[in-house]
Amino acid sequence: MTVEASIWAPFRRRAFRWLWLGMMVSTVGTWMQTVGAQWLLVDAPNAAVLVSLVQAASTLPVMLLALPGGVLADSFDRRWLLLTVQIYFLAVACLLVVLTVAGAMPPSLLLALTFALGAGVAVQHPGWQSLIPELLPRTQLRAAARLHMVSVNLARSVGPALAGLVIARLSVPFVFAVNAASVMFFALVLLLWRRPLGGSPARERFLPALRAGGRYVWNEPVVRRVMLRSALFIAPAMALWGLLPLIASRRLGLGADGFGALFGALGVGAVLGALVLGRVRTHLTTNGMLGAAGTLYAAAQAAIVLAPGFLAALVTLLLAGLAWTAVMSTLNAELQLFLPAWVRARGLGLYLVVVTGSQALGALLWGLVADGTGLESALLMAAAAVLAGVLAGLVWPVPQTEQLDLQPVVWPDARLAFEPEPQAGPVVVAVEYTVRSEREARFLEAMAPLRRSRLRTGASRWELYRDGARPDRFVEFFTVPSWDEHVRQHGGRLTAEDRALETTAYAFSDPPPRADHLLPP
Repeated sequence: MTVEASIWAPFRRRAFRWLWLGMMVSTVGTWMQTVGAQWLLVDAPNAAVLVSLVQAASTLPVMLLALPGGVLADSFDRRWLLLTVQIYFLAVACLLVVLTVAGAMPPSLLLALTFALGAGVAVQHPGWQSLIPELLPRTQLRAAARLHMVSVNLARSVGPALAGLVIARLSVPFVFAVNAASVMFFALVLLLWRRPLGGSPARERFLPALRAGGRYVWNEPVVRRVMLRSALFIAPAMALWGLLPLIASRRLGLGADGFGALFGALGVGAVLGALVLGRVRTHLTTNGMLGAAGTLYAAAQAAIVLAPGFLAALVTLLLAGLAWTAVMSTLNAELQLFLPAWVRARGLGLYLVVVTGSQALGALLWGLVADGTGLESALLMAAAAVLAGVLAGLVWPVPQTEQLDLQPVVWPDARLAFEPEPQAGPVVVAVEYTVRSEREARFLEAMAPLRRSRLRTGASRWELYRDGARPDRFVEFFTVPSWDEHVRQHGGRLTAEDRALETTAYAFSDPPPRADHLLPP
């Protein structure tokens, strides 16, 4: 249990306050553009399919490109990267306005431009989320995660409503123009922000950086556990979001206005959750919060089937929105708190892939289940699946990371007689240990976490051998794809926790271990 910063504490920092506002305005514009694109197709042949394809065209790029977007955010100055994305958004939005006014916007081109905007979102989100730890102290990151949920749900509620008003009073091209204006506002905020010097990361080549991000996530149990818990919650929880139109029409007999009110109740509950969860968090651990919120969501998802009327459904959905925010903001904050700076955007990009993929697959799955078994049965099964995810959390809890020291550390320079070319490789590092027999069991036990440390910070292969002629001699080999990547290991990819694992393993060797660097001749 920790003392939580107030949800308003991040707003005391001017840079975060304005960037958060700019990001929310941009997200409102994105939702308006999506609604405008859907409305433009309502009278086209095969309108039902085309309207659904607009949503798919906006989310599919995020699933496909969020990890490459994270690579770009880890390799370039994030301020200028976000500004470049806004210029790209502005160009696409202006193209939408001009072609729509000219009557030259067939459905295929509209879907292609929507996909293009989604590709920009795939770069923008990892860049923005990885920037937050630079703007705020660690004690305020959980509050920032809740504020992120506030902005997401406000944009989701306000954007479609504003788009409807603009379409009713003006026309669809004006919706696209408002989206362009929202982008310009965020671009202006980025231009006026003076990022402290020294914040730009050292640039990595794209493909090696992509592989390094994947290796880190694959070999880091904490990150994998957060992503697993996200998928276990989101996939069944999406039944409520995806089937809400059917709940409104078939279950409660409501029209479009009633459906809008129900959807708004989910959004309002999510915002209220962000506002009140800071106090609750002081009394619960991370896993306690995830368990309580997951149980509440499962209960709400089951109760919506039994809701006797409109008002009961509104209250139920308020609770569901609150629980949704509790789970999502908790997992997002834990990931931001844990990821080291060198791979933060790539880790968040992969997390975004898991979130959007779970949302898309979950909505599709429960739609198919509802068609086959009925609406009520599908919602009850989904509630049971959410509860099963809560129980799975007892077996796979999210590790507590508050006490971990994740500050970067620097290895001493390697002892070499010549300077290798940056792309020379693969590089094999051989570390020789001399371990007495009575220490052998504890030494081998210490090498298991050291193996994960080597692999997540850049090694592509790790092996430990014992000398057949000298039983007390062990040699650790780990392979790094290039000399440049090994230099990055030396220069700050390791954290103080990695150093502690290494120190523990090295302490079993007498004399101290000796490292040799083997390169291609």
